[in-house]
Amino acid sequence: MTIVIDKEIPYLESCVRECWPEVQVRALDGKAINTEAVRDAEALVVRTRTRVDERLLDGSRVQLVCTATIGYDHIDTAYCDRVGVKWSSCPGCNAQAVCDYIEEVLDEVSGGKGPLSIGVVGVGHVGSKVADMAARRGMKVLLNDPPKGLGVSLDVIARECDVVTFHTPLSTGGTYPTWHLCDRAFLEQTKQEVLIINAARGGVVDEKALMESGRRFVLDTWEGEPTINAEVVRKAERASMHIAGYSLEGKRNATQMCLDRIAEEFGLRKIVVLAEEANGDSAKGWIGRISEQLKQTPEQFESLRKAYRYR
Repeated sequence: MTIVIDKEIPYLESCVRECWPEVQVRALDGKAINTEAVRDAEALVVRTRTRVDERLLDGSRVQLVCTATIGYDHIDTAYCDRVGVKWSSCPGCNAQAVCDYIEEVLDEVSGGKGPLSIGVVGVGHVGSKVADMAARRGMKVLLNDPPKGLGVSLDVIARECDVVTFHTPLSTGGTYPTWHLCDRAFLEQTKQEVLIINAARGGVVDEKALMESGRRFVLDTWEGEPTINAEVVRKAERASMHIAGYSLEGKRNATQMCLDRIAEEFGLRKIVVLAEEANGDSAKGWIGRISEQLKQTPEQFESLRKAYRYR
């Protein structure tokens, strides 16, 4: 069988080559994964940079698509379900890393002395960890997760919270769409000194409305990635290149989950992924340092992201 993979997914290529000699692996840049590349493949492992839809999969032998990410809005799941292509994501794989990112933001932007209240919008794997962390810090925590019937309304979050952090998937339809969840109407209700954080998905926050609101903000995920708005970057309290979840442990977890799913689907032996020691910058102030890099060269968003060393 043949597996096509994004070559930037840590450990994946080496694990498959060393442990599944019967499998042919084709490792490509995410943007180079096209119709021709997947035509004779049974499995596909991607990140957010590859759009998986009818255009990519039609006429191929692909039976399983795995994304080594929590989010899966880059996969046309309705199409996959309709044609019988199975798919999976990696919920929770980097939840602790994102939580650590949010705590570092609080330390850097507020000096560790507050603020007093935080609204957590989306209380899944990541949001629940963020809520627990904030509670341990002595903060008042308000939750909002309508699909779970959990917490207070967004209006209450807006009016009462010193910090609002978003941890939802990105969706444009259904009962609870999250596209521009943080929009002009939401921002107009917030305190003037509120801090808005988006480490979820680009598009959950309306960046134009955010800029015009005069509110403080920290963004890790952006509309239009990897081509981002340089003016938004410059005005951010902190700006990073979609790396909140980029811990070595988080990446190992994602690769492990993808390999487990492939082994289950195709009857291959289980592989245990062993990660090396992390060597990235995690010393106090690390988000500020990468923020300065991105502010200086926002046009290099993608290359900075690829060069980022896992913490």
